[in-house]
Formats: sequence, structure tokens, C-alpha cells
Amino acid sequence: MRRKRKRLKLAAAITVSAAAVLLVLIWCKIISLTGVWAKNYEVQGIDVSHYQGEIDWQKIQDAQMQFAFIKATEGSSHIDECFAYNWREAAKTDMRIGAYHFFSFDSPPQTQAELFIQTVGTLSGKLPPVVDVEYYGDRQKNPPDEKETVDHLKEMLGILENQYGKKPILYTTYAVYHKYIRGQFARYPLWIRNVYYTPDLDLDRAWMFWQYSDSTVMEGYQGTEKYMDRNVFHGTKEELDLLLLEIK
Repeated sequence: MRRKRKRLKLAAAITVSAAAVLLVLIWCKIISLTGVWAKNYEVQGIDVSHYQGEIDWQKIQDAQMQFAFIKATEGSSHIDECFAYNWREAAKTDMRIGAYHFFSFDSPPQTQAELFIQTVGTLSGKLPPVVDVEYYGDRQKNPPDEKETVDHLKEMLGILENQYGKKPILYTTYAVYHKYIRGQFARYPLWIRNVYYTPDLDLDRAWMFWQYSDSTVMEGYQGTEKYMDRNVFHGTKEELDLLLLEIK
């Protein structure tokens, strides 16, 4: 009996240790489970900025990517240095493309919206605009005022919706979602980041796009960042096409 108990205790200890090691490997992104979940979605895509450098967009399409979000602007004055090139070259493929703005907690919403509009133009035939809301610098340790941030974000989203005739998509992280987005922007499509597990496990609302990896290596780019962000669309290719802005 004692031997049996010892064996059971040893087996339990080994199981707990193995589980702990697995969790550490997942947390350190040595092992990724999100890619397994992501295979359940037929529409795959990427998001990029100047960090990926010059991109061979035909190679990206050949890798079965069906959509791409390209960084256009940040704050009230910064234009991504690779935006013009990426926007032009990506448009030559059959991929569905869209532009995103990195939201600044420190700039007026009006000037942020104006910069985006002036930079990307009409978005005719493209995906709706995206506003990327995440912490930067020391903002996670010193988060901006909740009411002011929500008010500024609502104002910027309203300007973009009036300009383009469709609700912008909100990209965000869990930390920012729970402080500023949750319960405030239910009418806006959500693009959520979770590189550890599927958001279906604990997100309390529907999502439209899911960034499931920030450590994928692909062919077709040479930049300071060797990894590519990977995403899936929560729907079919036909449903993705329904998001495209009217061609003018």
C-alpha cells in the first residue's frame, strides 16, 4: 500500500512538473498553441509596419495570406516610413488590405484622425480603418485617465466613421480592453491580441480579428524585425469582402 501511495505521489509530482514546464514554454513562446487553434479559421492574414522593412507582397500572398493591415500613422504627426510603399505594392495583389493608426494617449483626437485621413485617402475598396489602442512607454505602469481616454477615443472613432461611412475596427490588448474598451465600444468590431490562447476561452464579447502570433517567421521581407504578426478573421472570405468600403 505504501509503495502504491509513493508511486501515485511520484506520478502526481511528475505531472505537475510537466505541466509547469509546459506553461513556462508557452509563456516564453518556445511552444505555441495558438497556431493550432488558428488553423480552424479559413481566412488568414498579417499586420505590418516599417519594422518588417521592404516586403515582397507576392510572396506574402503565395503564403496563403488573404488580408493585411498596414500601419499608416501614429499620433498627430508620425507617418510610417514604409506605408506608401506597402500600400502601393500590397494593392497589386489579390489580398484584402486595410490601414491602421496607432492611437496616442497624448495627442488630440481630431489631429490624429486628420493625419490618418490625409495619409490614406478614400480607402475605396479597402477594409475599414483600424485604430490600434495599446500601452506604450510607461503607460501600463502609469495608465492615462480612463474617462478622458474613452472620450478621446470615441471622438476619433466618430470622425473616422463620418469620413468613411463604416465603423472603424478597434485593435487592442487584454490590459487595455479591460480598462478602456470593455462596456464602452460594443458597437465597434474588435480585433484582439492574444498570443497565448484563443480569446474564445475568456473574452466576454465577440471578436472579428484575432492576432494570435507575434513570432512567426515568413519569407518575403527584410527588416529590423525578423518576425511577422499573424491574424485570423472570424468568418468566411465572402464575409470579409462585405467589410470592404464602397469603390468610388
